[in-house]
Amino acid sequence: MIYRKLQRAYWTVYWGGFPDRVPQEQGQDYMTSRLAAIFGLFLLLVSGVAVAQTPVVEDIRVEGNQRIEAETVRSYMNLRRGTPLTPAAVNRALKGLFGTGLFSDVKMGQDGSTIVVQVVENPIINRLAFEGNKKLDDEVLAAEIQLRPRIVYTRAKVQSDVQRLLQVYRASGRFSARIEPKIIQLPQNRIDLVYEITEGDTTEIRSIRILGNKAFSDGTLKEVISTRESAFWRLLGSSDVYSQGRVELDQALLDGYYKDRGYYDFRVVSANVELTPDQKAFFITYTVEEGEKYNIRKIDVATNLKNTNPKELRALIEAEPGDTYSAKEIGKINKILKDAVGGKGFAFVNIREQVKPDREKRTLDITFNIGQGRRNYIERINISGNTRTLDEVIRREIKLVEGDAYDAAQIQRSERRIRALGFFADAKLKTEQGSAADKAIINVEVEEQPTGELSVGAGFSTAEALIGDVSLRERNFLGRGQDVRLAFSLSLRRRQLDFSFTEPYFMDMPISAGIDLFNTNSDFQSQSSFTQKSIGGKLRTGMSLTDALRLTLDYGLRQDEIADVDANASQFIQQQAGVATTSSVGYSLRYDLRDDPIRPRAGSVTTLRQEFAGLGGSVRDLRTRFRHTQFFGIGENSTLKLGVNSGYVLGLGEDIRINRRFFIGGDSFRGFEASGVGPRDQATDDAIGAEMFAVGTAEFIFPLGLPEEFGLFGRVFSDFGTATGVDANGVPVIDEAAPRMTAGIGITWNSPFGPLLIDLAQPIVEQNGDKDELFRFSFGTRF
Repeated sequence: MIYRKLQRAYWTVYWGGFPDRVPQEQGQDYMTSRLAAIFGLFLLLVSGVAVAQTPVVEDIRVEGNQRIEAETVRSYMNLRRGTPLTPAAVNRALKGLFGTGLFSDVKMGQDGSTIVVQVVENPIINRLAFEGNKKLDDEVLAAEIQLRPRIVYTRAKVQSDVQRLLQVYRASGRFSARIEPKIIQLPQNRIDLVYEITEGDTTEIRSIRILGNKAFSDGTLKEVISTRESAFWRLLGSSDVYSQGRVELDQALLDGYYKDRGYYDFRVVSANVELTPDQKAFFITYTVEEGEKYNIRKIDVATNLKNTNPKELRALIEAEPGDTYSAKEIGKINKILKDAVGGKGFAFVNIREQVKPDREKRTLDITFNIGQGRRNYIERINISGNTRTLDEVIRREIKLVEGDAYDAAQIQRSERRIRALGFFADAKLKTEQGSAADKAIINVEVEEQPTGELSVGAGFSTAEALIGDVSLRERNFLGRGQDVRLAFSLSLRRRQLDFSFTEPYFMDMPISAGIDLFNTNSDFQSQSSFTQKSIGGKLRTGMSLTDALRLTLDYGLRQDEIADVDANASQFIQQQAGVATTSSVGYSLRYDLRDDPIRPRAGSVTTLRQEFAGLGGSVRDLRTRFRHTQFFGIGENSTLKLGVNSGYVLGLGEDIRINRRFFIGGDSFRGFEASGVGPRDQATDDAIGAEMFAVGTAEFIFPLGLPEEFGLFGRVFSDFGTATGVDANGVPVIDEAAPRMTAGIGITWNSPFGPLLIDLAQPIVEQNGDKDELFRFSFGTRF
């Protein structure tokens, strides 16, 4: 009895506490009982004589739960029947229940010998919605938050999600965005959660200042960094949107720019970003210390690796004493040395640059120390990230297999080949240590991108007038790397339907195989008074002889009809009216050494094609085409392009048909109309095509000094060459073999809606019968 009374006193004090006010009707009796309880509790805790044992848990009753089973609640409490009941145990039980995130409130009390746990469950989210968002889609916002429908709602998670959403808006330049979560109560303890969003305006970058620069102007350095000051012409870009990551990138860009130009001691002292009180604009200030400009006094290589000669490695370095220091060149040298050593089988070498500056003479001594390593072999090749593309499509582009000696050059070559597939947004080959010191594992990490294309094209050009095309293409059909394309194009002068299929590895061999089918209707009435209808196809196969050289073999069968011949057309054309069948075999050699296939600034590309017609059919000839273009980078953004384009067709025992001749002008010889150069009928002025042509081009491409995001480039060019040769069968023709020459200027605009080209060209040297064209314009887009 004494124990029970003291236990009850304990619970009264522990759970009840003291009320703010004592009810009047209880009066002295109430206070007396409370004091007795405190006294009894004291005796219970400190006297082993008065109380024979510590209170224990005899039973646990759960109340208020709706979805969650009572036994589940008990399991979270870490409190069991028969265990001692202490304040620490109670605290652990409360923390365990609140830690689940399932309850918004928990209370514990006593009913006799039973502990009563009263819980208020957090509601379940029935629906989650965003309101007020126009600049960012629901899908973008939903991907950033933790809460989802059918998940338990908690205030902490909502607050966390609000902060995540605000960060997304700030990353898009909207620092004044406001987000308020709203709850709509539903039956059965469910809610709808709505994020009410006020997006606000984009926070502009009003000013960018650079302090401490002397060697380079503010304008030059502002072109170096990626952030731009806000202006009306940047509505379609994001370079004038503040981003902490972009500011960090700008510091790296400034550091790289200076150190690539000899400023070894350069550093960015600070990057200060100020937001106006109204949160509508940023002011960014970069403070720099340039230091002095350094030249290289001595450059050397040190290594103790087996089968490596430091003198041979030093011979690979083009930099010489007296050259201006460049961090970019040092990085290139490091890569050259690593590739050279990697080619000898050393995968995990460490190359460390040791730089000793002489600040009085402003010179640097640079030594490349190549650390110790063992010859390595490929233990395993792992491929990850490809959810759609088959492993074999990637593996066949890797020029190493398990068991091969490690070769850094082959790994780089393999990475380039995988990237060149066009199936991946990113592809990296990383090397890690294998199961032994002499073994290496190659990890191929790819990030897939969409390879299907449904494109609609529209444009205008002076050659074709209005142009439209629709194309459906899948470059990675069924994940096997196969290329399938169906296209239809239409203009006022041409209608064409094409289908093509290419298997890049026919019968699992590094040989491509494909088929092309076409149906074309071309209007040449304005140039030669006839219409050409063509239908046919081609079978082809190709193989890479080297990384840069590719050979393609093909067989073609086509039927061409010269139709709708004007009554006043050239007798030469009238004689060829009707249908001709061409059965031909051919080959192409393409040698591509360009540094970039989109905007090359170095290297060259050469193509040779020959086609023999005469394996059946009604056409007998040998057609040859040769093209070569060389690129030279001048300065940082300018390019000189020199090229030659030529062709020759030889009749084999019969006249050359008009559709097998060369019609030169327009895009192929700027300053002259399409078919404006070459033999013409003296009486009708119809172009009848040339048997031979050669056109050279010299073109200088340069920026116009406008902001880079404008995408505007100027061009100065000259085309020169000739088109001649005709067997007219007694028809009087004008055939001047003398050379022609034109000069012109042009503008290229890589607009957000597609490329736009404007050319103005004027013949400097022309011949009798040539057709001039001063202005040429083309514009198109794909969406």
